[in-house]
Amino acid sequence: MEILKQPMGPYQTNCYIVKTEGKELIIDPGVGATEWVMANVTNPIAILNTHGHFDHVWSNHELQTKLNIPLYTPEGDVFLLQSSTFMPGLPPSTPDVVVQGDQTFDLEGIEVKFHHFPGHCPGCSMIEIGDVIFSGDFLFHNSIGRYDFPYSDPQEMKKSLEKMKLIPYDKTLYPGHGETTTLAHEQRNVDYWLRMF
Repeated sequence: MEILKQPMGPYQTNCYIVKTEGKELIIDPGVGATEWVMANVTNPIAILNTHGHFDHVWSNHELQTKLNIPLYTPEGDVFLLQSSTFMPGLPPSTPDVVVQGDQTFDLEGIEVKFHHFPGHCPGCSMIEIGDVIFSGDFLFHNSIGRYDFPYSDPQEMKKSLEKMKLIPYDKTLYPGHGETTTLAHEQRNVDYWLRMF
């Protein structure tokens, strides 16, 4: 597996391309992502959203149209793809597949697992592919996602952190912003974050 990363837009939101088994998955195509994605894919099969905030989904529709591939978005955030409290000019997009909570998909032989961790926003999820996890804005290196935005929920965030703490294995984490970390490293920080509630 090869993973390409490119920070996009004013918030330096990480867009990822996962290359595996001769195919590519595009994760969180944010502001201005289309040109970079188009230059780095030869056989893309899907676009995956960790959640619906504008800086992660800005280029959804443009890439859906250019590549003619399906978009997967967590159910709780589908409404965020149509308009943004933060950025009124968001190009609207519509998912082809609405992900229901914790759900696993077989995408042309590639297993893709969505893990639902609401709190930052209703649909906030991590996406597990092989030995890696794309944590979106749920987990960062030594940090967690904010839960004071419109549609955030501090109590849901607390439950999600408690749920994450129980994952019984370690994998490399690729967050929506910043540098790579590991699940085990961030699990060691959970009690600290839980004391903030």
